[in-house]
Amino acid sequence: MSEASPRGTYLVISEALRKDITEGEFVDALPSEADLMRSHGVSRNTIRRALKVLEAEGVLESAPGIGWRVARGERRTLVERMTGLITEDALAIGDTFPSEAKLCERFGFSRTAVRRALAQMEGSGLLDTVHGKGRTVRTLPPSSVRP
Repeated sequence: MSEASPRGTYLVISEALRKDITEGEFVDALPSEADLMRSHGVSRNTIRRALKVLEAEGVLESAPGIGWRVARGERRTLVERMTGLITEDALAIGDTFPSEAKLCERFGFSRTAVRRALAQMEGSGLLDTVHGKGRTVRTLPPSSVRP
């Protein structure tokens, strides 16, 4: 890892791995944890935390006896899938976005993964949170979001 970060190094690594997967560098199996440790210059715990983030988002799956591999099926990240809801459900600016519980049920992800995705959507300006009222659509996603 070229850039030291007291917290969140695992998030930087998970983003780098996500990018590699998206660009097709890893089509099936990922390198071993030991190889990832060497290439990123971090500890095994840091690599495992990064892999767990991608597992929670449905990008990776653990294959006993094999290691980590790219998940089959849906290729979009949870954030992309949740952003797609705005278009799929024909939501307009100011409309209520589905609750965390409904998103967990719809996508089959943990509340932690859904909350992380919602935070990214809020950070990018797509959603607003009104305490006690839930989340609303703040702006429509760009048309470049894959359906």
